Amino acid sequence: MSALAPGSLILGIESSCDETAVALVRADRTIVAQAVASQDAEHRPFGGVVPELAARAHVERLTPMIEAVLADAGITLAQVDAIAATAGPGLIGGVMIGLVTAKALSFAANKPLLAINHLEGHALSPRLVDSGLQFPYLLLLVSGGHCQLLAVDGVGQFRRLATTIDDAAGEAFDKVAKILGLGFPGGPAVERAAKTGNPFAHKLPRPLLHTDEPHFSFAGLKSAVLRAWAAATDKSPQAAADLAASFQAAVVDCLTDRTRRALAVMPEATALVVAGGVAANTAIREALRSVAVGAGLPFVAPPLWLCTDNAAMIAWAGAERLALGLVDGLDAVARPRWPLDPDGETVRGAGVKA
Repeated sequence: MSALAPGSLILGIESSCDETAVALVRADRTIVAQAVASQDAEHRPFGGVVPELAARAHVERLTPMIEAVLADAGITLAQVDAIAATAGPGLIGGVMIGLVTAKALSFAANKPLLAINHLEGHALSPRLVDSGLQFPYLLLLVSGGHCQLLAVDGVGQFRRLATTIDDAAGEAFDKVAKILGLGFPGGPAVERAAKTGNPFAHKLPRPLLHTDEPHFSFAGLKSAVLRAWAAATDKSPQAAADLAASFQAAVVDCLTDRTRRALAVMPEATALVVAGGVAANTAIREALRSVAVGAGLPFVAPPLWLCTDNAAMIAWAGAERLALGLVDGLDAVARPRWPLDPDGETVRGAGVKA
């Protein structure tokens, strides 16, 4: 960060899905102020995120939240050094609202604009809380829409080693929660149920386990849960917990197996890093920690609040890019899809959603 004064302040805006978030982060890794507004209550009746409702909520909440975060920090927009906003990938309505707001602030205050890839925000977020984390590292980026193993060689420098060929792990968690009637949001609901369940109660598939193909697949596992629940005569809370635990154990096995394979082809990795919403799952974190220990590498995982969508990671990615002079013009576009490795090899299947 030598090109950026440690006291430089970045205003971050995140609106790619169903969290409206604003944060002020210094280049010395200090989180000065932040706010996150969840939309769980709005989407819970539908069992999933409704894009139009999410966009409307961003419109209503974003400007007051920016004002509140600046007031909390005791500064004005004029004292901010740059403005970073998620420019994709994500629900295009929400992405546009956040990016257009950032453009307006950038133009009005004559501040540099940083159009941030949401996935890069996740990928660099561990460096916000761990100043010792050095490139290159192996990243398991696991969320509701993405499941990838990436070699992170530097800011803006990513090599995709594996991705999902169908569903992402987080999407599978959400669908299983809906199948079992566990509530919304699905990932935390499945994890809570699994804590009281028997992970050996159901013999579920582990797609691509121990194969030479580097990628992930969760569609078959999700379908197996659906069939098992449809055939069950016992649909008690304990039966649901057993199936949730069996599902979670299968996901853990798939994630750890594919991660070991990626480590084998990336001997230069300085650490094993996990990020993204599903990285908040305790069972997954502990299993990956064991993989790192077995490989003789440090294991780095952001705190739980930094795994889910937030603006601190967007501000930090902005700080990293600003330090390298990687700023954007007001013509930056909002993107529903935006791969970190646009030149990466085409992968079979329909799961490449970045």
